[in-house]
Amino acid sequence: MAKKDYYEILGVAKGSSQEDIKKAYRKLAIKYHPDKNPDDPSAEDKFKEAAEAYEVLGDDDKRRKYDQFGHDGVRGAGGGGFSGGGMSMEDIFSQFGDVFGGSGFEGFFGGGGGGGRRRGENLRIKLKLNLDEIANGCEKKIKVKRYAGCKTCSGTGAKNGTALESCKHCGGSGQVRKVVNTMLGQMVSSSTCSVCHGEGKMISQACTVCNGDGRVLEEEVIPIKIPAGVGEGMQLSMSGKGNVPPRGGMAGDLLILIEEEEDEQLKRDGNNIIFDLYISFIDACIGTSVEVPTIDGKVKIKIEPGTQSGKILRLRDKGVKEVNGYARGDQLIYVNVWTPKVLNNEEKAILEKLRSSTNFDPKPSKSEKGFFERMKEYFN
Repeated sequence: MAKKDYYEILGVAKGSSQEDIKKAYRKLAIKYHPDKNPDDPSAEDKFKEAAEAYEVLGDDDKRRKYDQFGHDGVRGAGGGGFSGGGMSMEDIFSQFGDVFGGSGFEGFFGGGGGGGRRRGENLRIKLKLNLDEIANGCEKKIKVKRYAGCKTCSGTGAKNGTALESCKHCGGSGQVRKVVNTMLGQMVSSSTCSVCHGEGKMISQACTVCNGDGRVLEEEVIPIKIPAGVGEGMQLSMSGKGNVPPRGGMAGDLLILIEEEEDEQLKRDGNNIIFDLYISFIDACIGTSVEVPTIDGKVKIKIEPGTQSGKILRLRDKGVKEVNGYARGDQLIYVNVWTPKVLNNEEKAILEKLRSSTNFDPKPSKSEKGFFERMKEYFN
């Protein structure tokens, strides 16, 4: 599916100033912030979409490339989910705090203490893929142990039927203010409440299932769609599939690190596939047809008479598809003429007869056709 235009996402014209772009993004970020839309699962996607657009249009260099080449010009710069360049909520919170006057999203929405939306840890796993799965894309189901919200207490950590109480030490704010008199006047500092650890709430009776943590360790089977063309070291991200924080908040992301399994026959070189083909001296001389493996199955290719060792044959569009793109690499077949190490007496005698032929000169004569015919006679 085609990606939406970044200007359209932010609702600004192409000639808009950076200040207008920043204002438009700020407006959308406030509108779709997950804290303001807890019952709307699509809000987080719109929030990330706006951040992706601002990451490109808010940077003069990226914006210039986008205006000239479209999404291809900034591939990997913005989001794109499984492209490997997608931003997590954590990335957005830390990267674009300056849009809100340097306070960050957490501060802007009253975060840090009782009113903030905390976020759980990200989970990281390694996923091995063979060449066929990489070339064609696949869907994997993996088992992940992650902290999920306790269903017994609905993630609050409180025993069923009991309510959370405001922390008396900080008055429910999660922050403790300290006023110090100095020569220059009063100085006010804030720190996280040491009693409620910044949550602003206290549990009178802990849930017997999660022991007041509000989360339990579970094993979950998660389906993962792998796009064609991923590569070694590429990192994919699944939003909200990491750990949830204690006693409520946003789940972290699941980060998947791709590892390529080595194929016995085919080697990957970028989006191209390399195959070493070994043929006999006779086949190189008089030509033949052979089957070679590809990522799409076996295909038959023709070896022309007089093929030299080191020749490279190309099968177009038999390579790996470009991730999130339409182009596809080729398969390159490196021809190697195999020289026998051991010969019997009869074979040696035949080759001795051929030794005097001018066709064995590194610069063959024009009588090549006659040479091929004599070769057929000797070896038939």
